[in-house]
Amino acid sequence: MTFTVRPLDPFADAELVHGWVTHPKAAFWMMQEAKLQDVEREYMAIAAHEHHDAFIGQNDGEPVFLMERYDPRYVELQGLYDPEPGDVGMHFLVAPTDTPVHGFTRQVITAVMETLFADPATRRVVVEPDVSNKAVHALNEAVGFVPAGEIRKPEKDALLSFCTRAQFLAARGVTA
Repeated sequence: MTFTVRPLDPFADAELVHGWVTHPKAAFWMMQEAKLQDVEREYMAIAAHEHHDAFIGQNDGEPVFLMERYDPRYVELQGLYDPEPGDVGMHFLVAPTDTPVHGFTRQVITAVMETLFADPATRRVVVEPDVSNKAVHALNEAVGFVPAGEIRKPEKDALLSFCTRAQFLAARGVTA
C-alpha cells in the first residue's frame, strides 16, 4: 500500500469527512449528530488555527483516513500535562468500509506516525483517546505508545499516552 497525506480542504472534503465522522464506527469522534455544515465549520476552524492541522490520508489516491496534528501547548491538552519541546498531538480516523482489510488500521496508524516523525522537530507524539476506546489503546501500544495515566477533559475521560521516535522505531523492529 502506498499512503500519501494531503491537507484537508474544509469545503471540498466536507461531504466525505461528514460520512466518516457520523458513521457508527466513529462514535469516539463525538460527531455522530453533526450536520454537513457542522463539519465544514469544524474544519474551517482547524484550517484557520495556527496550531492545528487536518489532513486526508490516501491509499493509491483513494481517501481512506483523516489525520489531525496539533500543538498540545495550545490545543486539546493545554493545562492538562507538562508539554515538552517537540511534542505533537495527533488524532486519526480510518474511513468506514463494507470490506475491512485485516491489519489496515495498523498500517494507517503507522503511516500517520511516519508522517509526524518525518518532521525532525517532532520528538514525541501525544494522544488522548477516550479511556473506554480499548481498540485504539491496543493500536497505540502496537506502534510504541506508553500510557502516562488518565486525564479529565471537558468532553471525556482520556488516556494520555506518549510515543517517542525511539519507541516508534523499536515497535517496528527498527534499531536507531
